[in-house]
Amino acid sequence: MIKNMDEIIQFAKMRGPKTIAVAVAEDLEVLMAVSKAKNMGIVEAILVGDQDRIENIAKEKDINLLGIEIINEKDRTQASLKAVELVSTGKAHIVMKGLVDTAIILKAVLNAEIGLRTGNVLSHVAVFQVPNYDRLIFVTDAAMNIAPDVKTKKQIIENAVKVAHALDINIPKVAVVCAKEKVNPKMKATVDAKELEEMNKNEEIKGCMVGGPFALDNAVSKEAAKHKGIDHPVAGEADILLVPNIEAGNVLYKAMVFFSNTKNAGVIVGAKAPVVLTSRADSDETKLNSIALAVLMAAKKEN
Repeated sequence: MIKNMDEIIQFAKMRGPKTIAVAVAEDLEVLMAVSKAKNMGIVEAILVGDQDRIENIAKEKDINLLGIEIINEKDRTQASLKAVELVSTGKAHIVMKGLVDTAIILKAVLNAEIGLRTGNVLSHVAVFQVPNYDRLIFVTDAAMNIAPDVKTKKQIIENAVKVAHALDINIPKVAVVCAKEKVNPKMKATVDAKELEEMNKNEEIKGCMVGGPFALDNAVSKEAAKHKGIDHPVAGEADILLVPNIEAGNVLYKAMVFFSNTKNAGVIVGAKAPVVLTSRADSDETKLNSIALAVLMAAKKEN
């Protein structure tokens, strides 16, 4: 069971390298992260984008691109399509967003001819290393699905469970997080939570343990769960936090990033291959962690 970001990096070294195709690669933090990952033996890399700009950034910031292939494509839409095509044709295992709008790279990922669509829901899984916690905390979905219904939430859970399995967490505990820990017919998220728990009991959702509804405190704190009299195997021990909607997920994600000393990584799941889709505001360290997480996902898929 992988418990922190250092172990994610360590195991990515052991299970890699995998080849990453970067769409519109002329971005300083992306180039720094990819170069580090290459030097650490985590990835081989193919950079698709404006070759002159890529090489100028690398020269100016002393980034080592030795052994990294560059495909010159100045048009951002075409560069995104090319990066995705490298994955769909088996020349790469992971696609990564560079200096391009999220909508453009996702359109390429979902392209009917050369894309990576599976028919499943795409969702974002964030992984946090929280100080003083003995485990990683997964948050989903903070980026993709605006107001998922219960069927979509089922697939979001399944996507997150795949990430947890790639980190050797064999039976991850999933807390369906709501505003309160009791079912209230006026609060649909609580009704969905109980339905998802029943799906798990009926083995419609496999490979994990699902509980809910939980408020955030009694999902992650045994003491809080005890005070509320909640006796459930997931209570206080959640690995995966399923949020009710994108607003809750986005606020929780950014609060953890900016208000606490966390380390994090993120990946888009549900396509044929992992998609590293980080924010411009993310550091090169977060991008490196995300690459390593995607390498573990790709290695798990191969096995």
